[in-house]
Amino acid sequence: MTTLSWNRFKRASLAICTVASALAIPVFADSVAVVSTPVLTPDNLVLTRSVYAGTAGTVTIGQPLPFDCPSTAACGTAVATDNGLYPSLTSTNNVWNNNKVDGSFGVTSPIFIDEITPSGSTLATITVPGTTLVTSFSSKSELAINLSLDRQFLTLMGYVTTPNMLDVSNSNTPGVYDPTNPAGLSVYRAVLQIDSNAGLQVTETNAYSGNNGRAAILGNGVFYTVGNSNNGSGTPANVVASGGAQIFAATPGQVPVAPTKVGSFSITQVTNPATGLPYPADKLGKDDNYRGLTVFNNSLYISKGSGGNGINTVYQVGNGVTLPALSDAPNAPITILPGFPVTLAKNAGAANPFGLWFADADTLYVADEGDGTVANEATSTIAGLQKWIRVNGTWQRAYVLQNGLNLGVSYSIANYPTSLNPVTDGLRNITGRVNGDGTVTVWGVTSTVSANGDQGADPNKLVAITDTLADTTASQAASEQFVTLRTAVAGEVLRGVSFTPNSLNTVPVTVTTSGFLYNRRTQTFSGTVTLTNNRPSAISGPMTLVFTGLASGVTVVGSSTMNGSPALAIPGTTSLASGQSVSIAVQFQNPSMASLTFSPAVIH
Repeated sequence: MTTLSWNRFKRASLAICTVASALAIPVFADSVAVVSTPVLTPDNLVLTRSVYAGTAGTVTIGQPLPFDCPSTAACGTAVATDNGLYPSLTSTNNVWNNNKVDGSFGVTSPIFIDEITPSGSTLATITVPGTTLVTSFSSKSELAINLSLDRQFLTLMGYVTTPNMLDVSNSNTPGVYDPTNPAGLSVYRAVLQIDSNAGLQVTETNAYSGNNGRAAILGNGVFYTVGNSNNGSGTPANVVASGGAQIFAATPGQVPVAPTKVGSFSITQVTNPATGLPYPADKLGKDDNYRGLTVFNNSLYISKGSGGNGINTVYQVGNGVTLPALSDAPNAPITILPGFPVTLAKNAGAANPFGLWFADADTLYVADEGDGTVANEATSTIAGLQKWIRVNGTWQRAYVLQNGLNLGVSYSIANYPTSLNPVTDGLRNITGRVNGDGTVTVWGVTSTVSANGDQGADPNKLVAITDTLADTTASQAASEQFVTLRTAVAGEVLRGVSFTPNSLNTVPVTVTTSGFLYNRRTQTFSGTVTLTNNRPSAISGPMTLVFTGLASGVTVVGSSTMNGSPALAIPGTTSLASGQSVSIAVQFQNPSMASLTFSPAVIH
């Protein structure tokens, strides 16, 4: 807090710290009250989840699977082995056993968005109406949630249908029909846009025919999304074009058009180190089976971490200067970040990257969910939270944070069969924040391994860890420990985590004021605010100085408004090196000559 008055001037210095590094473990009740008109508070978190709503009648033992298979597809003779009831202590029935006979099997379920504190306490819940959008309960890659580029909205993807529908996650979309797809339904995928008052808007799309949309980010009037396509036996051009990274206009209620793919990647772009020749092509379109999605410094980044085709790694989309637009998206290059793995997904030792979060231009945290096999759950050296640092333009994996995840150790769930007890295998979606003390806090949702018929249906966890940003070796980070903030109850899965709308993306710099003088004639304070980067690495990207806590009637001359507070763009600050300072002239209009108190925050 900085205080200035007309007869007294005070030099102030403060570091912005928005997240406490100590994290408490809350007690989570089996049920959460639904708030009818929640208002999402800045600097809290949101957690997406789903609750199974099926009954015995959702699936009938002996019914043909896949559901609604057309005569033009290879349907087979599989039938349901279990009814629609969720696993319990009183029955051997397990609806997810049907996944063993039907690779397309899934059951849609309602979507919930919890507002929680950074330490995990639940504040409110947004219930997405089942007639608006649903998810596929056991589809582990769904319901990532992201802030828009202007930090005003949240976005996630789902299906425009109702709960308790079968095989929707592998269905076609109405505008991209594949007659060889055994999951014969046609269902739109859609982006759900959420504002700070819990207002919901849906934009439908024909993308991801035959598979699922996984993540979406709103920016520049369009949605950037990632997912997979093609559940049929061929490679129709329109089905292939509906997968991977997509772009479409953010126009709720629009009539969905043909998908627009953002670039395309092929393993033929990469040299096989064993032969010195490009890898031979594999199934068309499956190299673009993406899961993680983020935007940093006006560049789009995506990850691939599943499937037997392509390369499981981290990619940059576009030219690194501007984000793809509708007009040029199909020609956008997709390239593997220098230094990241180029091992084929089908080879031993392949990584399984999922969520992505940049702490700065030279530090990238990557969630790795593990390979999903019981044999490797306790021995993986790469599952968990990977920290990558960029050195001379090439990324290097500094270390992997695993302490506290208890990889390979089973945990029990109340009212859940012990034979299905899950084991944490790694991390999926993540988000993070840079703190003012030189640390970062990263929140993540865990992946699991179990004896369940579909491991995506396992109750999983929300965890958090604080890491020292400057650390570059495992020995430096040896004492850092994940904390469990929440464990899903029986019949529940946790999926995505993000900050709430209008959360400040603060830059931890020292802010000082100097030379402020009061002009009685103009009734203004005029002076200089100086920002100093005291952290060991550079801060990149345009920065804005936001003034919160100003008294009524006090204004900042020439300011715009950001998150309801006056804001001044800091000119010419595309980067602020370690130890570097930049100053900006500030003028406050203060006609009442009141004591001037404000809290400056720098965001980018």
